[in-house]
Amino acid sequence: MKKLFSLLTIVVLISVSNCSEIPENNDPVLGIWAKIESEGSNQEQTSDREEWIFNDAYLGRYQQYEGNNITFYTDFGWTVENGVYTIEYRGTDIETQRVMLVKSDNPETLAYENGSHFATRE
Repeated sequence: MKKLFSLLTIVVLISVSNCSEIPENNDPVLGIWAKIESEGSNQEQTSDREEWIFNDAYLGRYQQYEGNNITFYTDFGWTVENGVYTIEYRGTDIETQRVMLVKSDNPETLAYENGSHFATRE
C-alpha cells in the first residue's frame, strides 16, 4: 500500500508541475534604459550615468556610475497600469517614480508624467 501511495504521489506531483505555466511578459519597457549627465569642460569632462535594467519578472536593477565606476546599485520592482510604469526601490530611501513610455521618439524614451525626460533606451 505504501508503494502504491508513493507512486500516486509522484504521478500527481509530475502532472501538477507540468500544468503550471509561467506567463510570458513582452512589455515594451523590457531592456536597458539610461540617463547620462556630463559636467565640466572638454578636457576634464566627467559623466554621471544612471541605468535601469527592466526584466520580465517585474524586477530590475538600478545602477549609478561616476565615470566607469559603479557608485550605487539596488534592485527595484516595477508595475504597469494604463501605460504608467511605477518603479519602487524597496528597502532604500529613493522615492517611487512614475514614468510613461514615449514611442514617437527615436530612440524611445521614458518620461515622467509631467513630460520631463527620465531615461533613453540603449
